[in-house]
Amino acid sequence: MAEKKMSFEDAMARLEAIVAQLERGETPLEQSMSLFEEGTRLMKQCGAQLDKAEQKVTKLLQDGTEVPFVPEDER
Repeated sequence: MAEKKMSFEDAMARLEAIVAQLERGETPLEQSMSLFEEGTRLMKQCGAQLDKAEQKVTKLLQDGTEVPFVPEDER
């Protein structure tokens, strides 16, 4: 059975929880490896979702000009 994809937000929240748990350093090695593997899958999923969103935004720009995203605090 195929694994159901999480929303981007849910995947990021889970990834943050995994990172926090691993950073505490209290998890046994076998469980840490399992969490690391899950985190790697989530990173790939989030990256793919972000790439897809970027492609959609680029396509929606009528004149075809890509406008780089600049975070508000860097403006």
